[in-house]
Amino acid sequence: MQVGFIGLGQMGSAIAGNLLKAGHDVTVYNRTRAKAEALASKGAKIAETPGDACKGEAVFSMLAEDKAVEAVVYGNGGILATLKKGAVHISSSTISVALSKRLAEDHGKRGQRYVAAPVFGRPDAAAARKLFVVAAGKSDAVKTVSPLLDAVGQKTFTISEQPEAANIVKLSGNFLIAAVIESLGEAMALVGKAGVDKHQYLEILTSTLFGAPVYKTYGTLIADGKFEPAGFAAPLGLKDVGLALAAGQDLRVPLPLASLLRDRFLTLLANGGDHLDWSAVGSLAAKDAGEA
Repeated sequence: MQVGFIGLGQMGSAIAGNLLKAGHDVTVYNRTRAKAEALASKGAKIAETPGDACKGEAVFSMLAEDKAVEAVVYGNGGILATLKKGAVHISSSTISVALSKRLAEDHGKRGQRYVAAPVFGRPDAAAARKLFVVAAGKSDAVKTVSPLLDAVGQKTFTISEQPEAANIVKLSGNFLIAAVIESLGEAMALVGKAGVDKHQYLEILTSTLFGAPVYKTYGTLIADGKFEPAGFAAPLGLKDVGLALAAGQDLRVPLPLASLLRDRFLTLLANGGDHLDWSAVGSLAAKDAGEA
């Protein structure tokens, strides 16, 4: 397929690279051109503007937050103005439920199609085509882009014809990951201060009742105290928890643990943690306990 890709951070670069490996004709755009040039050496075409990446059958956006998505969609010469009728905007960004609804409505008014397809997995999983894709949108649109989604992930879950459903699943999942990070940090602070080796403790956890990848991945980062380079930066963690709280408020669903997590991320950032991986939230409990 002829496809555009907008947003070449760690995740976007890896996903676009896998689209190229799968044989798709990929045109890439990034605000910082150097990241696009890295993919040009692998066969991608470079777009000078977001609109230049919208000439094909579909265009991905993989951007950090709502404002960045709004800029490339609604800006002069952006996705909304240049995507042809019938073509599909695939939003893999972790954005608000409200923005996802608005994108679906506005694309529909112009005869374009919209699929929300956020992913679960860190940059190493993206590079290895091991992401899990959560897709939602009109069935014909999802079917059209399924070869693209298959090229970037190990499994696609199609959950609804309402695109925002995929975003609520993504936000709730990231909320759960943040909760695991916080609880792991607290548990490790407890056993660590009692003199138990944290790596041995983690082996016990992940070899018995807590064998899920999220415990292995984040437990290792916390035990190692390795929060740089950031695979998912702490400010993005704060952003996602905030979006989950906003969704809860709209639906009148109290999320008391999410409120606590928001404060934990604020504590991390207030102490200079902007450049750290969001798993650094798991180090706060040890500091509170006087360990570090």
